[in-house]
Amino acid sequence: MSDTLRVLWTLVPQRAPQPWLHCSHCGDSRPFESSTKFRLNANGKRLDAWLIYHCTACSQTWNRPLLERRPAAAVDPQLLAALQQNDPHLARHLAFDIEDLRRRSARIEVFAEALVRRETLCICGTEPRRLEIDFAVATPLRLRLDRLLAAELGVTRSRLHRLQNSGRLVLSAPGSRWLRKPPQDGWRICLDLSEERDREAIATAARRSQ
Repeated sequence: MSDTLRVLWTLVPQRAPQPWLHCSHCGDSRPFESSTKFRLNANGKRLDAWLIYHCTACSQTWNRPLLERRPAAAVDPQLLAALQQNDPHLARHLAFDIEDLRRRSARIEVFAEALVRRETLCICGTEPRRLEIDFAVATPLRLRLDRLLAAELGVTRSRLHRLQNSGRLVLSAPGSRWLRKPPQDGWRICLDLSEERDREAIATAARRSQ
């Protein structure tokens, strides 16, 4: 019987990236945050649409272009309905589209706050002696892996680095300083728990429901 516990951690960011833009009211560059509201304008048979942002220091707005002079007949009806209804799911999806934001601002502020959704992929029938964590990360995070693991597994960062140095904590991707980097989609870490007295507590933390 396998003694390996394998889990999937899906990291869901809680704060959308904020583009830094010149604020005419503040007179300087400021971070702007999504209002989750849309502005839609019809000019004849053509549509313009924007996602409205607010300066975090004042009430100045920035309209992030979504549709520009688009023929109304070419707009997907479901998209048009979502824009008209200020659909929160669409607003969130667009707010986290960091690649589009990078085309509009040279500086994007990314936050560390993330919700960890856990799914057990393979559970052993005995006390686990090996832990494997797969990561699903659809949106970039500014969150060091050692901080994430320490908080979620209930261990210290120094202990994690000692485990890495001893070869008992390894990553599926190449590199030596990966504990100091943000987790990437598709990464898998493997932790040898065989000599850890609190291995059951670590395994429980790795798979516990949120």
